[in-house]
Amino acid sequence: MTTTSAPPRRPATAARATILASAGLTIMAAAIIAPSLPAMTTAYAGTPAAEVLVRLTLTVTSLAIAVTAPVAGLLADRIGRRPLLLASLALYALAGTAGYLITDLGVLIASRALLGAAVGGVMTAVSTVIADWFDGPARARFLGLQQAFASLGGVVFLPLAGVLAGVSWRAPFLLYAAAALILPAAALFLGESARRTGPVGGSAAEVTAPAGASREIIGVYALAAAATVIFYMAPTQLPFWLTAFGTGTAVTGMVIAGSTLTGVVGALAFPGLRRRLRPATITALSVALLGAGWTVAGTANTLAQLAAGVLIGGVGVGLVVPNLNTRLAELAAPARRGRVLGGLVMAIFLGQFLSPLVVQPAVDLFGIAATFTYSGAVLLAGAATSLIAGYLRR
Repeated sequence: MTTTSAPPRRPATAARATILASAGLTIMAAAIIAPSLPAMTTAYAGTPAAEVLVRLTLTVTSLAIAVTAPVAGLLADRIGRRPLLLASLALYALAGTAGYLITDLGVLIASRALLGAAVGGVMTAVSTVIADWFDGPARARFLGLQQAFASLGGVVFLPLAGVLAGVSWRAPFLLYAAAALILPAAALFLGESARRTGPVGGSAAEVTAPAGASREIIGVYALAAAATVIFYMAPTQLPFWLTAFGTGTAVTGMVIAGSTLTGVVGALAFPGLRRRLRPATITALSVALLGAGWTVAGTANTLAQLAAGVLIGGVGVGLVVPNLNTRLAELAAPARRGRVLGGLVMAIFLGQFLSPLVVQPAVDLFGIAATFTYSGAVLLAGAATSLIAGYLRR
């Protein structure tokens, strides 16, 4: 691996398209099977603790991503971004589609864990390549595009999964074959990205991390995990709540996908906001949007209002992820960039795994609707406190 202080040439269009297509496989990878959960529970009704184990097929993927993402970050720094991405795409296709054929619930859970390892590798490689390619505003723009394509993956795959789940609960597993279509392009068009010792036209923070960078990095991880715990209530709780509205699997998939659709809006708005607002202000705005969305959803009496709340919350998530990614890329030394960004992947998917475990006691006590309302109110209060504290500090 060559480390250079010169800026790399602008990546070719085919290379950029391949990276963005890979990003579309990531954020909602585990949730592709969410519309199948009720039917899966029925199919495995004879299995002890079937309801818990079926939900585990969704969340074990997130746990595996959280566990393996730091390893993926280390590999990205040691062996390179390209080998990690190619191997991860191949594993993604194999482990993901295996669920279509597997009949044993325990083996299915194991295949979902392997899928998680693949997703962690893809996400870490994609984010690190982008951070290597670009500096300053150009990096913010492309990280916004990365999140937009990650959200678009949900827009495309989740409604398809809902339709396919109406045919067979196994059919959505076939959607993971999309990675096999991207793999040849990655092999053909992607070279190993250069790692720079200093920015050209970038910020000074990329040469020398500011004082307290380690504490800020840990704070970013904690915020990412907490926000994801709340946001992931959509795929883990909505399939069960929506049955009260008399919806089928196709509508369930569309409602959940709505959060990723508006995530595109937030992600595309991020570069412009980053030029005008401080990172902390964007974070508070993101949290406030997620809180407002969940409050609207929690107080819904109609399917339209519930869907509107999910759409509002999605805008907040679309803003917060590229904002945190950009900040970490600024704080991380180039030689450790893979590990630092791998830590963000770990935090996001640890939040996904913990979401049903943390939220379920509240759901059992208050019900799903009230849990959405209360969590939204907490986020709104936290965002307001952050904005006021920031104003007083300035």
